[in-house]
Amino acid sequence: MVAVAEYDELVARIADLHVPRPDRRAEVEQEIALRGTYTHTSDELLAGAKVAWRNHARCNGRMHWRSLRLRDCREVDSAADVYRECLEHLTASTNGGALRAVISVFAPRGPSGEAFRVLNPQLIRYAGYRNADGTVTGDPLHLELTEAALARGWRSPRTHFDVLPLLIVDPHGDVSMWDIPADHVHEVAIEHPDYPGIAELGLRWHVNPAISDKTLEIGGIDYPLAPFSGWYVSSEIGARNLSDEARYNMLPAVARAMGLDTRRHQTLWKDRAVVELTYAVQMSFTLARVHIVDHHQAAEQFVRHCEREAAAGRATATDWSWVNPPISASTTPTFHRVFDPADFSLRPNFVTRA
Repeated sequence: MVAVAEYDELVARIADLHVPRPDRRAEVEQEIALRGTYTHTSDELLAGAKVAWRNHARCNGRMHWRSLRLRDCREVDSAADVYRECLEHLTASTNGGALRAVISVFAPRGPSGEAFRVLNPQLIRYAGYRNADGTVTGDPLHLELTEAALARGWRSPRTHFDVLPLLIVDPHGDVSMWDIPADHVHEVAIEHPDYPGIAELGLRWHVNPAISDKTLEIGGIDYPLAPFSGWYVSSEIGARNLSDEARYNMLPAVARAMGLDTRRHQTLWKDRAVVELTYAVQMSFTLARVHIVDHHQAAEQFVRHCEREAAAGRATATDWSWVNPPISASTTPTFHRVFDPADFSLRPNFVTRA
């Protein structure tokens, strides 16, 4: 049962964005007495989602929290309609390459915990396949999700960049599978202006990081399905997704394409390869007219965000290891700054789904 105090706390947290009408609290109190919960107005939902973004300690893009757009999908009541709304979310947030911050909020968790969910951690993710020799084709991060899709009859081409279907769980616990049409998956081929061998590796990445595995918590109410899209920092793709040994592990191949000596660590071949691969991502997205930011720009924006929040009398709870980039961290202003400790209890917020 939701407590009225949780609504009161929400009103206080979003006071700079929304002032409820005078009779709103009594209305909420009466609804809680009758049903054990209450229904957010669209204004409360939007303001709560914005503050949830502002409170999320692991995001370095929070300077833009006021720009968040809401798609209110709480009336959706079938897996087919969840699928259609997820596709609409991709269209609205990708915006032809001029990515914008969008959240699509589906129905809240029911009294017995029932809710729609998407098993995919992001709406667009690449499959990973175990090979007989122990190697992996594709993204090793999604081996289990890939196997779940294959077990349900997914017909896959088994390449390195196969977009996984959406696995949607309805409030009864039934799982259905839905292919994402190619025209809803905007991808960029990765090439380098100085090293043509990098283009020959056939790398690419999707442009929309539509996070779908977090629960949005606002005023005591949980929304287990609330896909959120922003835009990429180029180092997320170049220095993590494509470089991590537990992911695509492309640094040895990139180093060979650059003609680097990979026999000794002293040549710093990994460092040189990861910088040039990240630069290739940055330039490829830019040439494709897709919005992306580099880690220096992202760090400077985050420091400005912290300064704005301080001027407004608010702390900026921050997980230092997440707001600093995976390459050249010491060259950015976030590396040398002491932040307010990460506070994952702040609400509203996005939390890892139970």
